[in-house]
This record gives sequence, structure tokens and C-alpha cells, in this order.
Amino acid sequence: MKIEIFNQDGELVDTIAGSKHRGLNRAGWGMRVKPPAVAPAASALFEAAQGPRVLPGTYTVKLTKGDQVYTEQLKVVLDPRAKYSLEERKAQFALSMKVYKLLEHMTYGVDAIEGVRTRPKPGRKAAEKDPLRKQLERLAADCDALRSKIVATKEGGMITGEERIRELLGQLYSAVTGYDGKPTDYQVARTESLGHELEDVIVDFQKLAQKELRQ
Repeated sequence: MKIEIFNQDGELVDTIAGSKHRGLNRAGWGMRVKPPAVAPAASALFEAAQGPRVLPGTYTVKLTKGDQVYTEQLKVVLDPRAKYSLEERKAQFALSMKVYKLLEHMTYGVDAIEGVRTRPKPGRKAAEKDPLRKQLERLAADCDALRSKIVATKEGGMITGEERIRELLGQLYSAVTGYDGKPTDYQVARTESLGHELEDVIVDFQKLAQKELRQ
């Protein structure tokens, strides 16, 4: 049993786990996009544990059971008590997804850094004074330094208060997705600023990898 939610453009928005119990079952959808992929670090990023709330519109619910497929239309509307307009809601969703994509871009960047840091290793017979060993150790140290600019590396990060781009993006993401109305000018500017900071680190890593890996 599989339940999928598609938007008006036919894009998969979310997947809901179906029950394995026989008979009548209930499955709930929180009207949200899937949570963003988040790079692991010394502390969990609870602020990014859920995806942004979807925009008002018509969604398709697709239930698949074996070779049987059932679909139904589902209309999502604004809360009639809301004090913001549809346009303001769209602005909030757009910024939410922009920060969402920054979080995922960051995650892929950290994965790449980890891959370079841990994979190239000298053979077991390589002597301690082997130039290759020293080069690889230096490369690993440089990757560690770049990674530490993106994610908190100290254990107990919530206690130590260590904050890097990952933690700051998480705070921003939580603030933007926490209110469905128009985002503030500060939130818009902060998104641009953190995006530039992240890109600078990733560019530095790409330069490092291109130079050192060839050697």
C-alpha cells in the first residue's frame, strides 16, 4: 500500500506510509512538503525536521495497492481566519523553499567534502615519511577546516552554543516556515547572506579538490 500526493504540475510532494493492517485504516497528511535533507553534525537540527506547508491549490492523492491504482482530488485552501493574503502566502512559501534548497545544497556540499576527506588513503605499506601520506593528511586536515565552517563539530553543540552555517540556516528556516504570512525584509536579506557564505566555502572546496586530487 502506497499513498502519494502530487501538486497541480504532477510533481510528487509527499509520500504517506500506508498501514499493513487489514480493514479500515486512516492515514494523515500534514499538508507539507517532505523535510529537507540535512547534513549530520555534532547536534541534531530539529528546526528542519519538517517541510514547508504547501500552497493552496488542488492536489491529487494517489493510492496504489499492488496493480490497483486509485486517485482523488484534494483541495487545500487558506485558513479563513488568516490575516494575510494569498500573495503574501506565496511569498512565504517561495522563501521557505529557497532556504530549503540551501539546506540541501549544503548537505550535498558536506557529503562531497566528507568523500574527499575520507576516501583517498595511502597503502598500508606507505612509510610515515612518504610524501603521498603527508599530502593526504594535509588534504584531510584542509577538508576538516572547510567542513567546520559549515557544520558544528563540537559534541554537545546545543550546550556549547557553537553555530555554523548549518545551524544558522536551520534557525532561519524555522523562523520563515513558522509563520505562513509575508516574510520580513531581514529574513530575505539573511537568506541571501547565508547563501553567499555557503557558496564561498563550497567554491573553496572545489578549488582545493581540483588542485590537490590531481597531485
